[in-house]
Amino acid sequence: MTRKLLACSLNFALLAVCACVAGIAAAAEPAKGDAQAGRALVYTCGGCHGVTGYKNAYPNYHVPRIAGQNYDYLVAALTEYKKGERAHPTMHAQGESLSEQDINNIAAYLSSLSP
Repeated sequence: MTRKLLACSLNFALLAVCACVAGIAAAAEPAKGDAQAGRALVYTCGGCHGVTGYKNAYPNYHVPRIAGQNYDYLVAALTEYKKGERAHPTMHAQGESLSEQDINNIAAYLSSLSP
């Protein structure tokens, strides 16, 4: 009987520890953003990222496809443009106007699209 009680107590303690760890992990994970709010923010993106063949006319350069791109990649890229860590004048100007929440929302929307 004592072994069963001890085993039950250990199982309960283990379950409690797992629940605490899961709660901490969930709290540490940042919010992914609001895709509907992001949808309202991406209207200017299509001017370059939605062109046929993903080639900008002037100056002539390749424009990356962003629809369906990985959420974390989009957040990192937009944050780096915002901070000036990526060199592209237009994207730097776009990034400067975005809040962290805007970036999360845009990434949530774009990552939800089919490539």
